[in-house]
Amino acid sequence: MKSLFWTGKLSKPVALLVNANNIIAFLTGNSADKPAMKERVKLGYEGAFTDHVTRYDELTEFYQKRAAVAQLDGIDVQDRELIDIGCGTGIIALLALDKGAAKAICGDISEYMINLAKEKARTAEYDSHRIDFCQLDAESLPFDDSSFDTVITGMAFGLFPNQEKAVSEMFRVLRPGGLISLGAHGPEHYWEAIDTTIRALNKRNVLGYRFEFWPRTENQIHRLMNDAGFMDVHTNRFIWRNLFSTPTEACDFFAAVSSNWWYAKIPESKRQQEYQKTKKAFEARGVRQITDDVIIGYGKKPE
Repeated sequence: MKSLFWTGKLSKPVALLVNANNIIAFLTGNSADKPAMKERVKLGYEGAFTDHVTRYDELTEFYQKRAAVAQLDGIDVQDRELIDIGCGTGIIALLALDKGAAKAICGDISEYMINLAKEKARTAEYDSHRIDFCQLDAESLPFDDSSFDTVITGMAFGLFPNQEKAVSEMFRVLRPGGLISLGAHGPEHYWEAIDTTIRALNKRNVLGYRFEFWPRTENQIHRLMNDAGFMDVHTNRFIWRNLFSTPTEACDFFAAVSSNWWYAKIPESKRQQEYQKTKKAFEARGVRQITDDVIIGYGKKPE
């Protein structure tokens, strides 16, 4: 899991560029600075670098909810106390409450996303007896051992720098006999958008920078969960080809769902210019399709 090399789908020239950059990041020590990685992602999802995240639910909720429904179909949450780690705007947690969960804790590294989740919970008329919120680091959960019947993490897993530590923490806070549902990004996830964005970026701004996103295969997720101690591990994979009306719509979707956190490496005065370059690249290449590739791992903590 500590491989330097990109495991997802990209065009060959872009994959070579990303992997060369990852080697430079390793040699310079940038890839070992996990706190800095987490801080960039956190600030990105708080709108520190661009304001695209303010359209997160407007542009992405349909797609995020589709993945959440698929994820929850694999577990029984009735009367269970659960935690949603990397909750975003609370999509999974609110669906779980609708399906009869006793209580949900929404946890995310971004205060902005938590505030959006709070507002949605108020609109759905769930009070603090059914849902609560906590700003947290997935690799160091602020809960006692055996605190929850169910642990869920959705499409935030690929942004955790130390995935082994995060899964270990999930195992720790789960009660014996409890269930885990781990949603991860598969090898093809958003590959068209990532490939186009990297082509458009001014490479001087990101030289020696390890992107904080790592897709995984089903075998890798299976092994990761087994190594953490989970039993009865199995995975499902869902691939959706999302076709947008125009390349601009596809670009705006990707900017909102990703928050453009890597813009932390671009001078503030150049960020709007870089985004316009990216949008033109989407248009020039005719990128209207963006693939959702979702891998869901399920397991049980031994009694």
